[in-house]
Amino acid sequence: MNHPNLRRRAALLAGAVLITTALVAPPGSAQPPIGPTAGSMGLPTFAPGRYVVTLADKPVATYQGGVTGLKATKPTAGRKVEVNSTDAKRYRTFLSGKHAQVAAKVGATVSHDYSTALNAFTASLTSKQVNELSKTAGVVSVVPDQLRVALDDRKSTDFLKLSGKTGVWNALGGTASAGKGVVVGVVDTGIWPESASFAGSALGTKPPTAADPYRPYRSGSETVMQKADGDTFTGSCEAGEQFTADLCNSKLISAKYFGDGWLSFVPPEARADYVSPRDGEGHGSHTASTAAGNPSVDVTVGGVNFGTVSGVAPAAKIAVYKALWEGKDGQNSGGFTSDILAAIDQAVADGVDVINYSVGSIFESAHTDPVQLAFLSAASAGIFVSAAGGNSGPDAATLDNTSPWVTTVGASTVAPYAGTVVLGNGQKYAGISTSIGVPTGSHPLVNGPAVKVSGASDADALGCLPGTLDPAKTAGKIVVCERGVGARVDKSAEVKRAGGVGLVLINLFDQDALGDSHVVPTVHLNVPAALTVKGYAAAGGGTAELVPGNTSGLSEPYPQMADFSSRGPSTSSHGDLLKPDLAAPGVNVLAAVAPPTNAGQSYAFYSGTSMAAPHVAGLAALYLAKHPDWSPMAVKSALMTTAGDVLTSTGAADNNPFDRGAGEVQPSKMLDPGLVYDSGDADWLGYLEGSGVDTGTGVPAIDPSDYNAPSIAVGQLLGTQTITRRVTAVTPGLYRATVSVPGMKAVVTPSILNFTAAGQTKTFKVTLTQDTAPSAETTSGWLTWQGAGKMVRSPIAVVPTSVLAPTEVSGSGASGTASFEATAGKAGIPIRSYGVVSAPLVAGAVPAGAADADLPNYPVTVTAQTKAVQWNIKTVDPAGSIWLVLYKVVNGQTQLLSFVGDGSNQASATIAAPAPGVWGVLAITLTNPPGADTTQYTMQTNVVTSSSGRALQVSPPVAPAAFKPFQVSASWSGLPTDQRSTGFVEFPNRAGTVVTIN
Repeated sequence: MNHPNLRRRAALLAGAVLITTALVAPPGSAQPPIGPTAGSMGLPTFAPGRYVVTLADKPVATYQGGVTGLKATKPTAGRKVEVNSTDAKRYRTFLSGKHAQVAAKVGATVSHDYSTALNAFTASLTSKQVNELSKTAGVVSVVPDQLRVALDDRKSTDFLKLSGKTGVWNALGGTASAGKGVVVGVVDTGIWPESASFAGSALGTKPPTAADPYRPYRSGSETVMQKADGDTFTGSCEAGEQFTADLCNSKLISAKYFGDGWLSFVPPEARADYVSPRDGEGHGSHTASTAAGNPSVDVTVGGVNFGTVSGVAPAAKIAVYKALWEGKDGQNSGGFTSDILAAIDQAVADGVDVINYSVGSIFESAHTDPVQLAFLSAASAGIFVSAAGGNSGPDAATLDNTSPWVTTVGASTVAPYAGTVVLGNGQKYAGISTSIGVPTGSHPLVNGPAVKVSGASDADALGCLPGTLDPAKTAGKIVVCERGVGARVDKSAEVKRAGGVGLVLINLFDQDALGDSHVVPTVHLNVPAALTVKGYAAAGGGTAELVPGNTSGLSEPYPQMADFSSRGPSTSSHGDLLKPDLAAPGVNVLAAVAPPTNAGQSYAFYSGTSMAAPHVAGLAALYLAKHPDWSPMAVKSALMTTAGDVLTSTGAADNNPFDRGAGEVQPSKMLDPGLVYDSGDADWLGYLEGSGVDTGTGVPAIDPSDYNAPSIAVGQLLGTQTITRRVTAVTPGLYRATVSVPGMKAVVTPSILNFTAAGQTKTFKVTLTQDTAPSAETTSGWLTWQGAGKMVRSPIAVVPTSVLAPTEVSGSGASGTASFEATAGKAGIPIRSYGVVSAPLVAGAVPAGAADADLPNYPVTVTAQTKAVQWNIKTVDPAGSIWLVLYKVVNGQTQLLSFVGDGSNQASATIAAPAPGVWGVLAITLTNPPGADTTQYTMQTNVVTSSSGRALQVSPPVAPAAFKPFQVSASWSGLPTDQRSTGFVEFPNRAGTVVTIN
């Protein structure tokens, strides 16, 4: 059994506290923690550093009046905020004054004010000042200025049916009209203005004419553009290092940079970037050109011509807000919260229509995170925000940017750029390739170790790490290299350096295959083909040829969710808001980059949710050009309710909404949604209040599941729950509802809605009741409204339970009782008990650094009679350290579920009411006890079945009432006290509580 990267993941888990409390600082300087640490008496203390302080008063974009002498500045419906009005200037002065007053109370000085999208300021604070500000009236939050990282991220515009005679662009008047009058703001790493994707005519000084109302022009140092919504965009082209104001044009109409935070922390010698809007990495140019790059740009990469590429909204204008920066060797790369806030604030002030935010964290941002609150204000001001969901998949609950006012985007595949490895034995294996122009011809095929330099390890040579291959042995050969340690493109660079003529890049386990721009012809293979090719090469004497295209006769379905795409549920919403919202192309996307950091290429293939988000930003721009008065959430609803299926590797529909949200965007249908689920300030604030956030607005709280999203989610449904929604007609008519959620009784009331005019809004309810659905397991389905020739589809995700009760309780003694509180969703449901089981202890040992395949393995074959399984491990030496890795086998593939333990000398893993199949744990240690070669331990595997063990007595035998807490008692006698025993209290629908004794 192979579990690649297991020790690396265990080490990351062990060091998680360090990850969450490390602030990037200049090389050689101390690294202060970014959050509270345990001080004396257990009270939180804060390290000195730069902080963002958010105040309760509304920013300019959402201020509705209330301060004596200061008029409201929130724009009316369908309008953008007027930041240069007299009222806005006066209110901004008021906010800045309050910033100074609050800072002065603790002896601090304001470094930067934010007033348009967020009412906040940044300041350098001592520990004492942070603590004092945290308790100051009117202060919403004091959070560290953190470094946020840009996500690592065949023609998507063709796949999305934007191009062609029957495509969306043509229906909108052609590429010259698709997105016209709309400005897309890109908060990212900057722009490479010389790229053909950003070419345009020089900006003149004459205002536009009626014949060309949206033509941007210069007015002094500013760029001015009348927009489709009737408002005005006012930006500028900020000069700086290798960037002059005349680099802006009729496409790239504004470019600014924000780096006070980053530049103050990273000294010049540690930077690999331009102190200007110029892109020092390529990520920002890629996202900008994907969203709104010029149409029909001819692209050749590495000598291979890929035809033309286009942005999703080719007539839209681009405004750049550089807030992410590149450090040398990747160190300190990213953007600080303060710089990102400044960029968002400026984008809102300038009057963009759409913001693309391909930035995220390995941890989910709270809805009250300053960046998320800034986006709330942006949405309130009528700006559509598209944000990347993250690249931490396929593990559950790995999303970021999950606030309801943001459109959270997952990454899916399109038809692949393919290449085929043709072996000397005639076998053909297709993979991903963007680097084969013509067939390579037949050459010897070798694994890296067969051609390594003297002194290189087999492991390093297998990874084709720099300097590991011997030119005398490698010349003229095609080399098989394992993916893993080292950048993928560095492996092809090493093969080229050593004289190799091709590369077969192989995955050792099921992962995405990616179309990087390699410097030698390369095919990236996934398992099982990857392992077959590796074995053929290892046998010696083999040959291979790399040919363009898929000649294997086998094809891969698409779109599929990318393996790396982060999954829900959202922890910030406790599963009551379905995220991601939808999926868009994010694998092997070809777009503009910065040549210096991309091997001199002007275009490159990138993958990530970073690439998916600008597709949605571009679609929103198309929408707002046609419907400039639509709200951001109405546009989001149209995108979601017209989305199509995402597929699995077998070609079946992906039925996990936490993978794909509402599904794959379908631009050909999005402009005609029939009905929309709209929302605005009151909905967002009510959602926050219902989530336990005091907004100070007086807005009534709503159950987060009742937030008017184009999806339905209930993170914990006890018995039954009724969810409320409202829909607004775009196309009037009679609509009938159908709803289906496996294992649930689902009823829509009323099930028929009759709209007699566009703009009418009607409310309905969906009642969901647990039937046969297993407790604590997600079940999902769809609610669909059909009428007026339209289909309006919303995903549903529900986690039902028959009883709310702890998953595990404990007790001690040969005889005893363990009591706990439970709440049933229905009166009279039966309560049963099973066990107790006390299995013998089994001796074992594991050395630190053991290969994944050599880790001790303790599998259990679970049947329908299995009630619970518990593994208990303890090291013989009290100074030992041990972990368990819980897994299950799904369709023959081992799926790691979690690491269990805290690094101490014992750990316990428990599963209640497991589904039939093979479950197990692996024993792993990171360090052996002092002087020992291995870590000795004892393992106990307690399997509770319907007929095992001594009797565990439980009372009461049935739930006395619905929705009222009651006490459950589990009793035992005659148990050994020198080892653990396990029992199980069972409720209906496979719900239950494990009882651990001694």
